[in-house]
Amino acid sequence: MSAPPGPAGTTPDAAGTPPEAVGTTPEATAPGPARETLHYAVRNPKLLIGFTVVLILLALGLFGPPLLDTTDPNAYGGPQAAPPDSTYWMGTTTFGQDVYAQFVHGLRATFLVGAVGGAIAAVVAMLVGFFAGYRGGVLDELLTMVTNVVLVIPALAVLLIINAYLGVRSVPVQGVFIGLTSWPWAARAIRAQTFTLRTREFVDLARLSGNGTWRIVFREIAPNMSSYLFMMFILLFGGSVLIASSLDFIGLGPTGGVSLGLMLQSAQQWSALQLGMWWWFVPPGAGITAIVGALYVANVGLDEVFNPKLRES
Repeated sequence: MSAPPGPAGTTPDAAGTPPEAVGTTPEATAPGPARETLHYAVRNPKLLIGFTVVLILLALGLFGPPLLDTTDPNAYGGPQAAPPDSTYWMGTTTFGQDVYAQFVHGLRATFLVGAVGGAIAAVVAMLVGFFAGYRGGVLDELLTMVTNVVLVIPALAVLLIINAYLGVRSVPVQGVFIGLTSWPWAARAIRAQTFTLRTREFVDLARLSGNGTWRIVFREIAPNMSSYLFMMFILLFGGSVLIASSLDFIGLGPTGGVSLGLMLQSAQQWSALQLGMWWWFVPPGAGITAIVGALYVANVGLDEVFNPKLRES
């Protein structure tokens, strides 16, 4: 008995093995760019370790404070200068404050200032970099001049003056000022990348199709730099955390609440190191180091994922 006919134009072989579908080619079954990126991302140890550390600390900052008995991290309710035990996991300060309560509240403030500062700096850098690189001419010269002026201004000194004169300081306000002073280097990098893309064929085609500048920049150029922009935001996030911690440590942090930098400042002010109270300054110092270090490691992993030349086989 002869085998039943297959799809039009195909017949099974003598062993009855069904033929491949008509028109199936290696290109058609190849994974897309997003799937290929995910394939390498889940196999990159640097990326996994970095993001895991950040997510653990973020979860601790988000869900740790609601689980505490008190909503005030600066409450004076425990024994004075007690080392870590089963009741106070990270010990207490000289005044009987729970270091663990301050730590989880401080993590939340640290992530908030990093997100606000990094987001504002990224938005300003993209607006300046994209339009300077795409439009060129007088607009490019003007935006480049503004970028260079902000670049040479000592941002930390400006932040010191601003914070010193602000009567009431909060974490969001601190993040806004950090974001407005830390965008120039990112804007210059985006401008250079935009220069290389504005003469590509797909940009010329969009321009000939009558698309405006905004649409070309954010629908044609920006998507081709999405991986670079994401990595840039991570670096700006980590930079904002470091700047905020520096301001907090010298006493120019938020006037209310608590942060990891303020914990370090209090520990230094009340001689925790000289008194041997390591549990007062080690947790906030380790928290800041872990956040910034994990972001850097994750950024190196992302570079390996997005750059085919750096991928390990």
